[in-house]
Amino acid sequence: MSKRILIVDDEKSIVTLLKYNMENSGFETDVAYNGQEAINKAEASMYDLIVLDLMLPEVDGMEVCRTLRMNQVNTPILMLTAKDEEFDKVLGLEMGADDYLTKPFSPKEVIARVKAILRRSQLSNNHGFHVLKIGELSIYPERYEAEMSNNIITFTRKEFELLYHLAKHKGKVISRDQLLSSVWDYDFIGDTRIVDVHISHLRDKIEPNSKKPVYIKTVRGLGYKMEEPVS
Repeated sequence: MSKRILIVDDEKSIVTLLKYNMENSGFETDVAYNGQEAINKAEASMYDLIVLDLMLPEVDGMEVCRTLRMNQVNTPILMLTAKDEEFDKVLGLEMGADDYLTKPFSPKEVIARVKAILRRSQLSNNHGFHVLKIGELSIYPERYEAEMSNNIITFTRKEFELLYHLAKHKGKVISRDQLLSSVWDYDFIGDTRIVDVHISHLRDKIEPNSKKPVYIKTVRGLGYKMEEPVS
């Protein structure tokens, strides 16, 4: 069955280019030309991936991403932008985007990114997940949630994938570059701040005191590791 992709961009030439190349690669496509239309379509229909431009009329791409994640629409998102600033990149991923591509781009690069995201998503969906327990934290991979003291904790997709990766390798020190490669599937050269921002968000959600973490420890000069908290 063909994967369905929603293309969201107000530039018709970009939409035409993406639509042509994606359909030639075997994908089914749908389009939206503004942010509100994108939200309406993404909430009403099932898509396998959304290609989302940052600069949109009415509702910008960042707000589209934030709204969809808030409304529990977990469809993978590849964000496009003409900007090439670290702040935009980090913020977009913080809002729940799965990947980020700067214009101008080649159609081959877009298709490669799309396939990488879909492959990663398929592996997650097909994997035989089980509950991971670390201290008082219970992690439910099939729900992208965790529970602590009978309270459900929700995450963006990338926050959860980072948490799950750390939990699966409990006790092992993992460098920022390794986390970028494993969780984001390719190198963000020089962008390890993305990892630090997501670690900070995870600590805010799971640590009793985010300033004195007991679950996710920083190993100075090396990276991070997840541990059983000491009683």
